[in-house]
Amino acid sequence: MVVATAWILKKHFDGFPKISDFELKKIELPDLKDGGEQKLLLESVFLSVDPYMRPYSRRYMKEGDIMIGTQVARIVESKNPAFAVGAFVVGSKGWRTHFISDGKDLQLLPSNWPESLPKSLALGTVGMPGLTAYFGLLEVCKMKPGETVLVNAAAGAVGSVVGQLAKIGGCKVVGCAGSDDKVAYLKKIGFDEAFNYKTVKSLDEALSKASPDGYDCFFDNVGGEFASVAINQMKKYGRIAVCGAISQYNDSVPQKGPYVQFPMIFKELQMEGFIVSRWSNRREEGLQALLKWVVEGKVKCHEQVTEGFENMPMAFMGMLKGENLGKAIVKV
Repeated sequence: MVVATAWILKKHFDGFPKISDFELKKIELPDLKDGGEQKLLLESVFLSVDPYMRPYSRRYMKEGDIMIGTQVARIVESKNPAFAVGAFVVGSKGWRTHFISDGKDLQLLPSNWPESLPKSLALGTVGMPGLTAYFGLLEVCKMKPGETVLVNAAAGAVGSVVGQLAKIGGCKVVGCAGSDDKVAYLKKIGFDEAFNYKTVKSLDEALSKASPDGYDCFFDNVGGEFASVAINQMKKYGRIAVCGAISQYNDSVPQKGPYVQFPMIFKELQMEGFIVSRWSNRREEGLQALLKWVVEGKVKCHEQVTEGFENMPMAFMGMLKGENLGKAIVKV
């Protein structure tokens, strides 16, 4: 019998998450039986911490539930011929060290995954965040060569891929981040312009200086004040992909205005919110494109790896504070 360790949401977050909101719990897993539905035993190797977990926990979880999240896991025992012992899969089983599955909710890593490539990238650039960038740019922003693309939280797991894919697509790319080190990283991976939004005197002036003609596409991960300022810098017929609103996730009281109607009317803008699962039927297409670009060196990856399952809450809170560069990962 295997005993799994799991992080429980002890108390719904009120404002910024606290360690006391989480609880570590032991769970005894039953032995696998022939002929039953529970045919796989897996151990988590890498776990993801992502911004979406903050608003989703309130919307979709009860107190006492295992924290939501995705992992790369190794198959330890198998009674399912489609999954060999030792194979690696991506699953959405939450913050736990071991779990049992029938295999229906697991995805094997692509068969052409190079041995030299870290498997943790299946939680980042060649996973959900990368797919979010891919489909958000292609299907929502509908970027075209020669256009100017703006992305905020640009040094994060999604934003860093957005910028690089926009460059591959022949666009000028402007990004902003919250530290000088992150800005230097953006320049290193090919952003045309980048600035530290925390140190500029005027966000409006910084955006105008970076692209005096305005922006065709705006990939918004932040919302709040940044989005309110940026929308006024959009070109006529500009497109805005609303991917996230991390500036508001920890607010106890909702922020008020300003409001978007005037710039949207007079500039005839398109603004669309999206969740990447909309394109789940095209997942393989996106993963293969991203994997190819990573292998070719056209898309660079950076991971912030926290060692130890016991440090999941600290990694999660650090990510929400913007302490990570690239994708935040916990290695079990």
